[in-house]
Amino acid sequence: MDRLAGIEEFVAVVDAGSFSAAADKLHLSRSAVGKTIARLEERLGVRLCQRTTRSFKLTDDGHSFYEHCQTLLATLDSAETVIASGKNVVSGRLRLSLPVLFGRRCVAPVLFELARQYPSLRLEVSFTDRPVDLVAEGYDLVVRNAGLPDTTNLAAKRIARQRMTVCASPAYLMSHGTPETIEDIAAHQAILYGQNGNIRSWLFPNDRKGFDTASTASRIILDDLEAVADAAVGGMGLAWLPCWLIRDQLETGKLKRLLPDVGQMVFDTHAVWPRQPYMPTRIRVAIDALATTLPGMTGVDLEIK
Repeated sequence: MDRLAGIEEFVAVVDAGSFSAAADKLHLSRSAVGKTIARLEERLGVRLCQRTTRSFKLTDDGHSFYEHCQTLLATLDSAETVIASGKNVVSGRLRLSLPVLFGRRCVAPVLFELARQYPSLRLEVSFTDRPVDLVAEGYDLVVRNAGLPDTTNLAAKRIARQRMTVCASPAYLMSHGTPETIEDIAAHQAILYGQNGNIRSWLFPNDRKGFDTASTASRIILDDLEAVADAAVGGMGLAWLPCWLIRDQLETGKLKRLLPDVGQMVFDTHAVWPRQPYMPTRIRVAIDALATTLPGMTGVDLEIK
């Protein structure tokens, strides 16, 4: 049994004054923090705090336990300071798994800047689009687009949001016309993205809090988004792509953004790491750097024509 499990989260909640504020500080979801505190209370056999959806209040047992936990964490901090004495605080190996294209174009530059800033930090980066098992494969941190794994052994933080858009070259539009609605897409050639027989559907949010799927006809299916963008520039048809990928082509006029009056799909990008009582400084610094920098590169408010 890990006797330290939940202590850092409990102290963070008390210090921050709320579960939400503590979750932000720890890079966890509010639900994850709440479940961790509940497991700690179950293990101790006492109620540490009375909580509602808006507030919490320490019990007498909670006050006593909090004071002891503060002393314990202070002792651990002192021990870590002794170990780190004379060393760069951000040091050691950081092993990451990143999506191939997004990782190379957006995430890697942030990591390289970290490496320049912290000479004692050693990066080991794997680029793959397959799902990885963080624990079994020994990764400290992975970046994932869209869906998250369903496990209590992992923690996650949203670090960016990506907006999709339908686009085409001026030459294609001159020859085939410009679609005005989602239904119009069916009358055009589409350049589709797919891997292992799975074709990505073109999704558009609707006012029913769901998504409409465009009907797409295609002679070209590619498993590389850059190749999809190149084919669109070459006039082969419509493409559905993340704005960050085609920003330069849109700004130079090689591609034109379509359906401006139709809601665009936005999906989340998360940093995911193995849940642990104490997050190493190198992981925390990397997550903070990604969460600070990536929104300006991929966010929904990019100034794109």
